[in-house]
Amino acid sequence: MDKRTTGARGEAVCARYYEQRGYTIIARNYHSRYGEIDVIAENDAQLVFIEVKTRAEGQASLPCEAVDRRKMQRLVQTAQVFLASYEKDLQMQFDVFEVLTDGERSVKCRRIENAFDESCLF
Repeated sequence: MDKRTTGARGEAVCARYYEQRGYTIIARNYHSRYGEIDVIAENDAQLVFIEVKTRAEGQASLPCEAVDRRKMQRLVQTAQVFLASYEKDLQMQFDVFEVLTDGERSVKCRRIENAFDESCLF
């Protein structure tokens, strides 16, 4: 399976996960000149920007390890572009969503809530 297909499957798993917990998916693959946010979801209180990382099971590193400080800063900048036209006043949060796959199906998922510390946001 190629990287794009794997990534799209992980994003679909992520979207279902959030929808099952009462969130509405308001954007997928949102682009700005700074980068892309994989999934943006909201509920009554929160707006969540989600970076999805999908990897084959058994790799040496965790998927979340690919979200370094530079990636976090690009996500924050992209979120700021999104917020410029967003009209609701909700708490904002950045999550990382990991999907491990055996090549054919998702075998394990993990949501890392509030994954960015304040030093990444400025």
